Formats: sequence, C-alpha cells, structure tokens
Amino acid sequence: MELKYTRKNVYKEADGKELESIYEFSEGYKKFLDSSKTERGASETARKLAEENGFKPFSFSEKLKHGDKRYFVNRGKNIFLIKVGKEDVEKDGIRIMVAHVDSPRLDLKPNPMYEEAGLCYLKTHYYGGIKKYQWTAMPLALHGVVMLRGGEKKEICVGEDENDPVFYITDLLPHLAAEQSAKTMSKAIDGENLNAVIGGLPEVGDEDEKECVKSAVLKLLNKKYGITEVDFQCSELCFVPAGKARDVGFDGALIASYGHDDKVCAYPEMKAIFDCDSPHTVLAVFADKEEVGSDGTTGMQSKVISDVIETIANSFGANPIEVRYNSKCISADVTAGYDPTYSSAFEKRNSTYISCGAAVSKYTGARGKSSTNDAPAEFMGFIRDIFDDNGVIWQTGELGAIDIGGGGTVAKYIGNLGIDTVDVGVPVLSMHAPYELISKADVYMLYKACLAFCK
Repeated sequence: MELKYTRKNVYKEADGKELESIYEFSEGYKKFLDSSKTERGASETARKLAEENGFKPFSFSEKLKHGDKRYFVNRGKNIFLIKVGKEDVEKDGIRIMVAHVDSPRLDLKPNPMYEEAGLCYLKTHYYGGIKKYQWTAMPLALHGVVMLRGGEKKEICVGEDENDPVFYITDLLPHLAAEQSAKTMSKAIDGENLNAVIGGLPEVGDEDEKECVKSAVLKLLNKKYGITEVDFQCSELCFVPAGKARDVGFDGALIASYGHDDKVCAYPEMKAIFDCDSPHTVLAVFADKEEVGSDGTTGMQSKVISDVIETIANSFGANPIEVRYNSKCISADVTAGYDPTYSSAFEKRNSTYISCGAAVSKYTGARGKSSTNDAPAEFMGFIRDIFDDNGVIWQTGELGAIDIGGGGTVAKYIGNLGIDTVDVGVPVLSMHAPYELISKADVYMLYKACLAFCK
C-alpha cells in the first residue's frame, strides 16, 4: 500500500498497445468534433451513430423492456441515449452520464444585416463566456437553421468546406490602436463591434441603390436558400471558427480544436454507452444551454430528464422517486488544466494536469463553493474504487485558485433531483477560446472512466 499520493502521467504509464488505443480513439473523436460544432450538429451526429449501434427512437408512451436501446432527440439540440439493463431499476437505479454540447460562439441578432462603407455585415450577440478580442481577425463559418414561411426548414453550413468562403470580423491595425491598446482586454473590443463581413460586391445596375451590396447578398441568399431578410427573425444561426481539429506537437500528443468544452466529454460518454455490456440501465445525455445557465426546453434545468427517468421507471412498475434516489451520475464536464504560463491563477496541489488522466472535481462553483454540487464522501469513494479497479488513471482538482474566479457545471441540477453526482471530465488549456487544447491521453482515460462507471 502506498501511503503518499502521486499523480500519474498517462503517457508514462501506457504500454505500446494502450498508446496505440489512445491515438486510435482520438481519430474518432476528431471526426466527431468536425461534425459537431453546434449542439444541433452534435445531436444529429450522435443520432446517426446511435442508429448505427442499434438504437431506435424513444417514445414517452412506450413500455421499455430489458435489452432495449433507445434515443430521444429533444427539439434537435439535446439527445438522450438509453440502454436498458437486467437489474431491478427501482433498487439499482440508473447510471447517468451527462455532458453538454453547446459551446461559446457568436449568435446572429434577430435583425442582423446592414451595409456600411461598401461592405455588408451581420451583427452578432455573443453566447457564453468569451474573451471578445479572440474572435477578431480569424476565419469564421456560419452554422444553423432558418425557418421559412410555411414551416420549411433550411439548414446552413458555410465555411467548413475548403471551397467555401469564410467570414471575418475586423480589428484595428496596430498603427492606429494606441487608444485601444490602453484599454483593459475586456474593454478593447466592444460586443456591438463583433460584426462579421459577409459581402463586398455591389449589385450591377443599381448605382442609385443605397444598400446595393446588401441587396446583392440578399439575392444570393434568396436564390440558394429561399431566404428573405425577415427570415433571420426565425432562425438560429451562429458563427464558429472555421477549420478542423488538428494534432498539436511533433509527437501529435495533443489536439487543438474549437468546442472541446464539452464535446471532449460527450464523445467518451457516447462511446461508452455504445460499447458497454452492463447489467445496469444506462442513460447518456447530451445537454444544451450549459454555457448560459442550462435554462429552457433543452437545458438541464428542464423537466425532460425527469420525464425520461419516470418513463423508464413506469415501464417496470417502479417508483420513479426510488429510481432517482438510487441512481448515480457522472456530470462529464471539462476543468481548467494547470497552465505554467499563467501559474498564478492556479493552486498547484489542487489543479488538474494535462495528460494525467480523467479529472474529478468534487465541487466547482466560485469562491466559497457558491452555486455548486458538492459530491458526498461516500460517492467519491465509490468513484475511486471503480476507477482503480478498472485501470483508470485519474486525478482531482479545482477550477483555479479560490479567490480568482470560478465556474459551474450541470452537476447541481442533477443533484437537485436527489441523484448522487460528481464532475468527471478532461483538463483543458485555453478554455472558451476559439481553439482549445487537450491531451489525447485524457480523452481516452475519460472513455475508460465512463466504461467503468457503466458496468
């Protein structure tokens, strides 16, 4: 028995076979990232993969039976995957894994289009916690849906194919930026100035038209999608960084991408429910709206998860309250990996480190543990034992130094249902930046952690 705790590095512990598994697993994860830049994209990708793995559509009116595999897509932005085990669901509860698939981005305003100085723009309203200056002077892609009159839905994705145009938010050149540079980072770029350039070609023959570039762009949109300007009011469109997930470093041990928070947890969760052979009933949830408080019909504060649990319970004549109280949950969300470049923001002994395995956070919140789920010692002991017994390399940590700031996850909303819950995720560097950094070793260890939890 070792008396002292020593954090392990996954790459140092891995043999050749496991190293090969780590890199192979990450290739699937990168493909998932590239098709899942929005919650709609992630839910649709998960639905397709679920069907490939034998899952069928779920109905709240059906009576489930042992061995059933079901999926429920909630309004196109939130998906539940259900695998019914043979254990008594009332006594055994449900093994629940929850990750969110929304990420910080730039949403379009309801009336976004305007022209000025010979350029056509779309105005944005940022979604989630961002550093505004990071979103200027980089290629952007446009994703989302537009509802036309009569109920026709148009899906839009421009900027991801190498032959597509991209979009761009300008910044001030250094030669003229003395006043801007004197401001704090949060004030240097105003939210109202995050306006993306979408066109610059005037409509020929309309020299007297005051907005001839805007008119030309609208004609292009109408020809391709049937869109008129008023249709933006009935749309969900956003700008995200253009481009694919890429390996980082000469050794390819890391991955840089948009949206690691929180697809880096959603993918292992999804793969685990597909791959597990468990006696327990397992529920995997891809949630929406976490970055803005988990409100609304597709967020984790909605009643949908309770409805799903109640439907499972009713299928077997079980008391849904007993089912909830006997259930266990991993809130799979990222945490801030220790960054030596900004060491003062962290407390070294209680930080999570890149390539040191799945990151367990007993609590999150801010300063005095405000607005957090705090996992009980008994549940922490349960998690430790199943991880250790199944060869999972894991670590514990907090989200930075106590008085620096803080943040939250969906864990508290699951805990509020009377379900023991703990955050287990992946350390991330540059969290909430347009491109974040993670280790392949950590995403693979989270997959092993989810497998262990399921079985």
